[in-house]
Amino acid sequence: MPKHKTLKRFLILRYKYISQKNYVYVLCILVGLLVGLASVALKNITFAIQSLLEQGIVVSENQLYFILPFIGLLFVYLFRKYFVRSEFVPSVPSFLKRAIPSLLYSLLRQKGLLSYKLIYHPLILAPLTVGFGGSVGLLGPAITSGSALSSNLSRLLHVDRKTRTLLIACATAGAMASMFKSPIAGIVFAIEVFSLDLTFVSLLPLLIASICSILTSYFFLGDEVLFNFSVSDNFSISDTPFYILLGIGTGIASLYFTKIYFAIYAFFDRFKTRFVKLLVGGLAIGIMLYFIPPLYGEGLSFTRDLFSGDYLSALGSNPFDKYLDNVWVVVVLLLGFSVFKVIAMTTTFAAGGVGGVIVPTMVMGSALGNVIAKILNNLGLGFQVSEANFTLVGMAGLIAGVIHAPLTAIFLIAEITGGYALFLPLMITVAISYMITKNYMEHTIYTRELAERGDLLTHDRDKNVLTLMRLESVIERNFIILHPKMTFGEMLHEGVSKSTRNLFPVTDSENQFLGIILLDDIRELLFNQKLYDTTFVNDYIHNPPDVIIFEEDTMQTVMDKFQRSGAWNLPVLKDGKYYGFVSKSKLLTAYRRQLINFNK
Repeated sequence: MPKHKTLKRFLILRYKYISQKNYVYVLCILVGLLVGLASVALKNITFAIQSLLEQGIVVSENQLYFILPFIGLLFVYLFRKYFVRSEFVPSVPSFLKRAIPSLLYSLLRQKGLLSYKLIYHPLILAPLTVGFGGSVGLLGPAITSGSALSSNLSRLLHVDRKTRTLLIACATAGAMASMFKSPIAGIVFAIEVFSLDLTFVSLLPLLIASICSILTSYFFLGDEVLFNFSVSDNFSISDTPFYILLGIGTGIASLYFTKIYFAIYAFFDRFKTRFVKLLVGGLAIGIMLYFIPPLYGEGLSFTRDLFSGDYLSALGSNPFDKYLDNVWVVVVLLLGFSVFKVIAMTTTFAAGGVGGVIVPTMVMGSALGNVIAKILNNLGLGFQVSEANFTLVGMAGLIAGVIHAPLTAIFLIAEITGGYALFLPLMITVAISYMITKNYMEHTIYTRELAERGDLLTHDRDKNVLTLMRLESVIERNFIILHPKMTFGEMLHEGVSKSTRNLFPVTDSENQFLGIILLDDIRELLFNQKLYDTTFVNDYIHNPPDVIIFEEDTMQTVMDKFQRSGAWNLPVLKDGKYYGFVSKSKLLTAYRRQLINFNK
């Protein structure tokens, strides 16, 4: 029996015997299992590449660091050139072709429809990037692969747009749950990133997907955890000022992280070809790895060593080995690692590598927390804080500041380390870091470009409805255009008598917008025949209360202009020329219709 007939029979049976709610639950189970498999595969492939290269790095005394990142990025470049026919999301601007931003854009503008190629592309490109030394994480590719699985599964099984969005959120939660064995953090991350309403309708599917995904991880990887951490130094109220200081430090570091991220992208945008970006980026990463070996790959082993207090292993073999008996040299090296981690990560992305942001953020945060603890302990002022605890809490502080997801930061760090005893210092540091960065930067590296384009969904329902609306859909074009040299009589015969509207745009011969004429402006003059040949359109035009710029104004801006001006109609300019009008009545009607669809 042909596949499409089998599928059709299945869908008929499903409509007969399975309710929509139970059908969604079944799909969530399937999504969780598939995403778990994808995450496990991603980890194993990457670790296999790293294991193969590890011995060569040791034998060459770190000389291979100069060439490995370039080789990995070259493989990624060649694969994309000869095997990839479409980027992550077709028709998405190039600066949005990164995992989370492109996914958010797809959910908003492309109904969550992702290419099936995204299921396996990240499973190839991310291990090549990370395995050969690219300083990025694996969570982003796992989310991309899982989201593509959910999208294509929903398309195959005829799932509506709203359910498809929920399944993609389930894939995101499942990817984080499987990667870090942190189901609660996965659920919270999906809610914070995708701006889902925290209701039982969305919470239960996320929970189901996370459970299934983490069970898959346990089945293949056993009960090993990301970090073996136990709280040996409990929180004391006297430590509060130090955790406040850590929050301030991670907040400032988050601002640095974000600014460097966009600055490096801007620098690489100067290069015209991908190969030049690859060449410059590969060389830069190789130099950084030679002097700072812990920048290699994700860097999770670096954080594990810091937890155990083994900073010598964490820093690895480097040109400064003979000075490591001085604690201040160690502090400087760890601080240098913190500074260069974001540079290495962004350079990897900008040079064409594929990876994620969260793990590098965690690793950088761990180094920063350890640095602050070492400084406090060696100032000679009698302070003594737990370096392991600060290493742990520093991770959460930087995550909260960089991606503006404070709850995710708290639950993720608590779950992957079993550090629930540190909930209070986690909340203190995370809250301060988040407040600092949110105050200075409204949007994150995930959302800034989207927000600038008016393509960002938030937890504000009214703004979301406006974001989903398209300006083109509310523009009216059935207005009779007048020209400034037309006589009053010509205006009446060719305009007023033939129009069903009481508003007339005036343009020149090149369609440049000059102003408007309202029927109310000339109503008292309509029967004064003395004016028919002696006055002209140019004598009656005036400026509108405001204008709408098609290329620049979002629907929120359009609504604001109507509110400020009090107008019922506003002209639209496209490429500097007259394009049409938007009426307040049509805008509100479209808004109400979109609001109804949004709440279904």
